[in-house]
Amino acid sequence: MMETERIVLPPPDPLDLPLRAVELGCTGRWELLNVPGAPESTLPHGLPPCAPDLQQEAEQLFLSSPAWLPLHGVEHSARKWQRKMDPWSLLATLGAPVPSDLQAQRHPTTGQILGYKEVLLENTNLSATTSLSLRRPPGPISQSLWGNPTQYPFWPGGMDEPTITDLSTREEAEEEIDFEKDLLTVPPGFKKGVDFAPEDHPAPAPGLLSLSRLLEPLDLGGGDEDESEAVGQPGGPRRDTVSASPCSAPLARASSLENLVLQEASTAVAPPEPPKPPPQEQWAIPVDVTSPVDDFYRLIPQPAFRWAFEPDVFQKQAILHLERHDSVFVAAHTSAGKTVVAEYAIALAQKHMTRTIYTSPIKALSNQKFRDFRNTFGDVGLLTGDVQLHPEASCLIMTTEILRSMLYSGSDVIRDLEWVIFDEVHYINDAERGVVWEEVLIMLPDHVSIILLSATVPNALEFADWIGRLKRRQIYVISTVARPVPLEHHLFTGNSPKTQGELFLLLDSRGTFHTKGYYAAVEARKERMSKHAQTFGAKQPTHQGGPAQDRGVYLSLLASLRTRAQLPVVVFTFSRGRCDEQASGLTSLDLTTSSEKSEIHLFLQRCLARLRGSDRQLPQVLHMSELLHRGLGVHHSGILPILKEIVEMLFSRGLVKVLFATETFAMGVNMPARTVVFDSTRKHDGSTFRDLLPGEYVQMAGRAGRRGLDPTGTVILLCKGRVPEMADLHRMMMGKPSQLQSQFRLTYTMILNLLRVDALRVEDMMKRSFSEFPSRKDSKAHEQTLAELTKRLGALEEPDVTGQLVDLPEYYSYGEELTETRSLIQRRIIESVNGLKSLSAGRVVIVKNQKHHNALGVILQVSSSSTSRVFTTLVLCDKPMSEDPQERGPASPSVPYPDDLVGFRLFLPEGPCGHTVAKLQPGDVAAITTKVLRLNGEKILEDFSKRQQPKFKKEPPSAATTTAVQELLRLAQAHPAGPPTLDPVNDLQLKDVSVVEAGLRVRKLEELIRGAQCVHSPRFPTQYLKLRERMQIQEEMERLRFLLSDQSLLLLPEYHQRVEVLRTLGYVDEVGTVKLAGRVACAMSSHELLLTELMFDNALSALRPEEIAALLSGLVCQSPGDPSDQLPSTLKQGVERVRAVAKRIGEVQVACGLNQTVEEFVGELNFGLVEVVYEWARGMPFSELAGLSGTPEGLVVRCIQRLAEMCRSLRGAARLVGEPVLGAKMETAATLLRRDIVFAASLYTQ
Repeated sequence: MMETERIVLPPPDPLDLPLRAVELGCTGRWELLNVPGAPESTLPHGLPPCAPDLQQEAEQLFLSSPAWLPLHGVEHSARKWQRKMDPWSLLATLGAPVPSDLQAQRHPTTGQILGYKEVLLENTNLSATTSLSLRRPPGPISQSLWGNPTQYPFWPGGMDEPTITDLSTREEAEEEIDFEKDLLTVPPGFKKGVDFAPEDHPAPAPGLLSLSRLLEPLDLGGGDEDESEAVGQPGGPRRDTVSASPCSAPLARASSLENLVLQEASTAVAPPEPPKPPPQEQWAIPVDVTSPVDDFYRLIPQPAFRWAFEPDVFQKQAILHLERHDSVFVAAHTSAGKTVVAEYAIALAQKHMTRTIYTSPIKALSNQKFRDFRNTFGDVGLLTGDVQLHPEASCLIMTTEILRSMLYSGSDVIRDLEWVIFDEVHYINDAERGVVWEEVLIMLPDHVSIILLSATVPNALEFADWIGRLKRRQIYVISTVARPVPLEHHLFTGNSPKTQGELFLLLDSRGTFHTKGYYAAVEARKERMSKHAQTFGAKQPTHQGGPAQDRGVYLSLLASLRTRAQLPVVVFTFSRGRCDEQASGLTSLDLTTSSEKSEIHLFLQRCLARLRGSDRQLPQVLHMSELLHRGLGVHHSGILPILKEIVEMLFSRGLVKVLFATETFAMGVNMPARTVVFDSTRKHDGSTFRDLLPGEYVQMAGRAGRRGLDPTGTVILLCKGRVPEMADLHRMMMGKPSQLQSQFRLTYTMILNLLRVDALRVEDMMKRSFSEFPSRKDSKAHEQTLAELTKRLGALEEPDVTGQLVDLPEYYSYGEELTETRSLIQRRIIESVNGLKSLSAGRVVIVKNQKHHNALGVILQVSSSSTSRVFTTLVLCDKPMSEDPQERGPASPSVPYPDDLVGFRLFLPEGPCGHTVAKLQPGDVAAITTKVLRLNGEKILEDFSKRQQPKFKKEPPSAATTTAVQELLRLAQAHPAGPPTLDPVNDLQLKDVSVVEAGLRVRKLEELIRGAQCVHSPRFPTQYLKLRERMQIQEEMERLRFLLSDQSLLLLPEYHQRVEVLRTLGYVDEVGTVKLAGRVACAMSSHELLLTELMFDNALSALRPEEIAALLSGLVCQSPGDPSDQLPSTLKQGVERVRAVAKRIGEVQVACGLNQTVEEFVGELNFGLVEVVYEWARGMPFSELAGLSGTPEGLVVRCIQRLAEMCRSLRGAARLVGEPVLGAKMETAATLLRRDIVFAASLYTQ
């Protein structure tokens, strides 16, 4: 350590003032203090370094007054301490990576080492921040689980991993040439080329010549001198060599070398064979679950896991494929036993000493699975947003979002991963979170096998085919519709003890729909309505009644079920409020015995003992305890998490006899009941009320029937008001469940995570999404077709466009543009109101489709369908109509002349005039004429349909038909180029700019076509056909290239818009490199742009931890509402600032073209729980929070839990940018939130 003393400088200049400048923060504000001294700063690390005028300082110190320099004084010089030298420490220095290695050369039979060969190593100097390879060294142990946002992910399976050569940068001007494949073989001006294959090549490709055979007779061994002699002497060695050649033959005289060569080639080249179609790839393989697996134990003599029961056939089929390390997709009904497949995969991974990840859509299901698998296997860990238990276990249970984060962050857990089990895959249909499943499936590395568990879905093969193509591995689809416990569906119309027997069978266990039971229920309901009218008057209730009527319905129903021993029962109600009302209304119902009450009491005491005293006295806890003692339970999102777990555990033990639950209970673990009751068949989906979908109904109804206990499960639909329509019930009970549909969408987190990795592109992620699968599954066929078209195009003869044919390409393009522009105008006419009015019965139109080309027709009848209008039209044709489509009427003119393009050149029959009646779509009407015929369309239709019968086929047409046909024929003969048509602007009053411009363009194109010179050439027809064939092939090639390119991606415009947003906000630079703000946004789990902007604007740094937590609650709260008026001024200002930042981001999004409005973006923030979170962070007990907001306790707990996760994300982001003060505040905020009942440990983890 250096010891120095202050050097006394000469006194300052008298003109200098004794002031000191102090900088306040980093905003540019300064203050002057009346104290001499150097400038200071309030920043923790002082002022940034600044350089004064070096020239002036050097002159003043060293030239003007050098006397003060201590040149000869040694008393103030630095002291030195002798360092002990340690040369051996140099040997511990890490050296550079070895670029090569020695590889042993062994005898192929004996294995004896014959020598060594030096081989270059490709995977040297790899790291988690530079490589996606699994061969890179592991990261620090502290980051092995969660990874790091700065690390690269592992290479996704199914993508071609590039080598170092592929990743090496190439100059833009550098041209890649493959000297084996890309050589040009056809000289300019020649029709065919030369084959450069070696002599032992079996046969040259069609159309190519063998260069070796052509040059074989020639002596190319001599030097330049010999060559000149051979050329000069015709009778020299060359002639001898040629005559001695076995291939020599008298050469015929020819006018050109090309003709001679082609003549020789025609005898040598074999006729080409047609190309074989590529083999059809099958990635999704259905497995027959009806055939028994008799040799199961012979194939697997020592299974990795054994159950106390014999597995079903579909379970054995899945286990066989798991033993072969295949990926499987198991689709079966609820309670069918899909978990058996997951259990065997976990046991198999433990046997192989690898790891398994089990993902679930919701946190509650993760906790339940952790309890079950831990009891079965022991070595099981749990990773959720706020809990981390046994992360080193061989089986890890987590939500899908956490697995996505681990994949993007390059977690080393992925290295040892053998299986990933996706439970409840049909959750991919969720509009908000479904994209997470697709991201994870795309990002999984190649060595990981996939197990998909889902309810029955109709497109399981299509979904498995997508995953198979994505991962380039076969997916075995095991689907079963059989239920282990069949279901019986009933209607219940009773509402009192007298009517408690009104239970009508609607759908039996064999799947038969009983209309008799439906009509009996309707009659029973009508009879009660008539009695109501006799008692209370004719006015009948239009609603389903209030709590009193509900109480009567449930008392009578439960009494009936209790009599028939059909308890326990789950009542699905699609409203949290109605769940609480119905359970609270049954005050007189007691379904438990004294011993059961004692067991419930002891269990409650043991579970609630972990809560603090005031939390045990919460109104919801006391109310739920009273209900549970009587055998009743309530389960929905508004219930405290610990109470929901208590209800679930008591229900699984059979102590809860009646459970009022919402739809989320059907998503949980296998907790079947004897009976399932639907309070209603309609639900509110967030926007409107609608009937239950078949998939939703099957998912909830599947909770009925306990395997091994009940012969059948009972499903009951309550009819409190009117009985639902039979068609609605039939569709709900027997309809197909919803298909798996892609919910893929672009998020800023996804874009930034992929942009920071050079080898991965967002376009590749979009290509591999399930939404792009229908258009991308034929990519290989498109590539082959494109290659064939390229060959075909190269073999075509170039059209002659010289001389009089110089404007032939323009003539072709004008004709194509004219046809397309007329079609555009016609579409606008059909879409307009006046255009549809003009297409009425009697209107003469020009018909152009596959059967008719510019044929006159008259509309007989107009009918409207749900999608479009259909015009029944009498059309002229040849007589008789040929059955061959190629012979029906005159074909389209192969070579269009100006009269064909400008006019319509109507069809005229060559022989006797015939007619037919056709149903035309709007696109079949080429033009609408000004002519209208007076006719009776119904008589003509009746006469034509009559003559279609074999009995009346030879009868002559009626007078009305004959008159209409003769009038059409007269019009066609009088106007060969077509009758006058309705003008879209003047006649139909279409003032749209596009229509007017299109009309002007049509007139201009007609003038250009009439002035074309190429049509006067005698070679015009042949050259036009050549040009058209070439242009059609080129257009098809352009279409295929577009389908194979990134430009055809549906989300590509939105991707460019979002990248522009990131570029405008400074998250990426002009070339797409992720900047510091973008790396911070990658660390956020949600609201990445808003949180990053708040951090970089220093909007959070000046606030206290509890105030930060309160403000951030607006980003995670799901209950809409405005902040309370009692908020402190600091929080009110903070709310306004957060909204201002959100508004600024929304304005940038709108400016960049995104569809989301500013109001919609700002409306995602809900500040209704700001005061609740603020007081909770300040230490207020949970029992006192109920008076601050009307939000259910369960939603408050969920908000605070998600808020704690967000605080941890912000803490990591603050450390990333070097903000220790903000990081410490976020750590404190998370600590303040994590206490008491809100973060009580799950009962499943104890």
